[in-house]
Amino acid sequence: MLRVPRVLTLAAGLLACLSAGMAGADPVHGMALYGEPKYKLGFTHFDYVNPNAPKGGEVRQAVIGGFDSLNGFILKGTPAAGVGLLFDTLTVASDDEPFTRYGLLAETIDVAPDRASITFKLRAEAKFHDGSPVTAQDVAFSYKMLKEKGTPHYRSYFNDVTGVETPDARTVIFRFKDGNNHELPLIIGDFPVFAAAFYANRPFDQSSLEVPLGSGPYMVKSVDANRSITYARNPDYWAKDLPPQRGHHNFDVLRYDYYRDDGVALEALMAGDITLRQETSSSRWATAYDKPPVRQGLIKRTEIGDSSPRGMQGYVFNTRRALFADPKLRAALAYAYDFEWTNKTLSDGQLIRTVSYFDNSELRARGLPNPEELALLEPFRGKVPDEVFAAEYLPPKTDGSGNIRDNLRTALRLLREAGWTVKNNKLSDAKGQPLSFEILIDNPAFERSTLPFIKNLEQLGVTAKLRLLDVSQYQKRVEAYDFDMVVGIFPQSSSPGNEQRDFFSSAAADIPGGRNLAGIKDPAIDALVEQIIQAPSREALVTRVRALDRLLRWGHYVIPQFYGRTTRYAHWDYYSRTGIETLQRESFDRWWWDAEKAAATQGKRGG
Repeated sequence: MLRVPRVLTLAAGLLACLSAGMAGADPVHGMALYGEPKYKLGFTHFDYVNPNAPKGGEVRQAVIGGFDSLNGFILKGTPAAGVGLLFDTLTVASDDEPFTRYGLLAETIDVAPDRASITFKLRAEAKFHDGSPVTAQDVAFSYKMLKEKGTPHYRSYFNDVTGVETPDARTVIFRFKDGNNHELPLIIGDFPVFAAAFYANRPFDQSSLEVPLGSGPYMVKSVDANRSITYARNPDYWAKDLPPQRGHHNFDVLRYDYYRDDGVALEALMAGDITLRQETSSSRWATAYDKPPVRQGLIKRTEIGDSSPRGMQGYVFNTRRALFADPKLRAALAYAYDFEWTNKTLSDGQLIRTVSYFDNSELRARGLPNPEELALLEPFRGKVPDEVFAAEYLPPKTDGSGNIRDNLRTALRLLREAGWTVKNNKLSDAKGQPLSFEILIDNPAFERSTLPFIKNLEQLGVTAKLRLLDVSQYQKRVEAYDFDMVVGIFPQSSSPGNEQRDFFSSAAADIPGGRNLAGIKDPAIDALVEQIIQAPSREALVTRVRALDRLLRWGHYVIPQFYGRTTRYAHWDYYSRTGIETLQRESFDRWWWDAEKAAATQGKRGG
């Protein structure tokens, strides 16, 4: 499972959750993948929110780049930030459980005894912003549009859905290929529901700045293409008092202003034009906030921990390119990246080296494969790297001094084994072609860590060029897989599932706009992805994910980079939060406008 922007117990007697609360039982209010939902029927709110949070105030954030569309669910155009706020879904997740869904548009949920279908009964009070009811026909229309014309990951998510039925205006039934895709009953409720009537005379698959009709907690207040978009909280939001929504969506106004440069955006925060910023750069966090508003306490810096997996961030090889088809070459180039020096010199030691595709969780493979993992991997012996069975892959390390001669010697040895030779201080293949490639980025923040990497590559005789593109150009190049190497992120949840097809399967490798950036085509990985999707228990899921992690790491598809210890926010002292840490990352939509703090801060600022 992965919550995608743009955005039950299956074990012993559905093994337990489905048999206890879903499959074959009476319709329920919520469902968990393994075990039972934490929040029972009649719950009033999630534990980590303030159910009495006052409504009011505003949040102004910066976005780098531009936008030309209010449709964030197709490949065409660049969508405005926040468009998902316009829409509701059948179900919503809780942040203090690994994988549980509670009804939002859906009043009840009923999974068939064989788990080959799920029935949602819609709430009678659910309505769009124009007052018209949300119907089963709207749900079916939305499913069809996303599957046929939406971004590619929807086709992957819906791959095992065979049909949708609407026996009446409030009932929608999804039928599945079989009952083996254990998370499908949960993720089928995650997609946004559109108004079918709105699109009766409008093409869904065209980008547009026309405001779509939704049913969500916010409506569009104003749009200025490529400059800003402002949302206003809907005071008549039909679900505002439902238990899953209480304590959320507390701000009256959400505004996103667009900037071309992140440094300018930071200055906008200091000037008060922006009120909240999520800081993704550890070096900026360490060095760029020694400014008067921060020293005076007007701007607060908040670091929030969580227990969610960190996934993989790294330099992604496009293995569709002949240059990067050889895993030995890919392994060799990893020795030129000096994380330890980068962390110490550029990031004040605030970073953690990414090792696994499932870091910061029990899902990471460690040490030698255990017997259960070996049982999964043995059928592929001789077809996958032998190292998979002999060791845990760990990325090359240095002493942080900047002197990486030993690592470069190792890299050069591997490159020679791969058929590359040094001629006139340049690496060349048997045909005399030099080893050169381009690293594509869309964020200037990556320049600081990438330029030293390029210099180390030069010492090997490798020519790497860095190209910074604006967001729109970068997006088009990546969607067409027109790149040699990019900085890619493969986010993960506590319960990996169908999204692994998008990231790593052969079927996704050549779909334009997909998320298999590396172009991975490996039958062993395909098989393990399908086994993950069909995992009958949490224990089986963990074992299967660890086996997949080993194959991915020894495949050398990525040069692992790093992740931060916390989620970092810098914000004017206008807001309050519960401070309750959860399994999933905290979104600021749990925060609220603190009128007393805001008045004091504005008073100090004015003085």
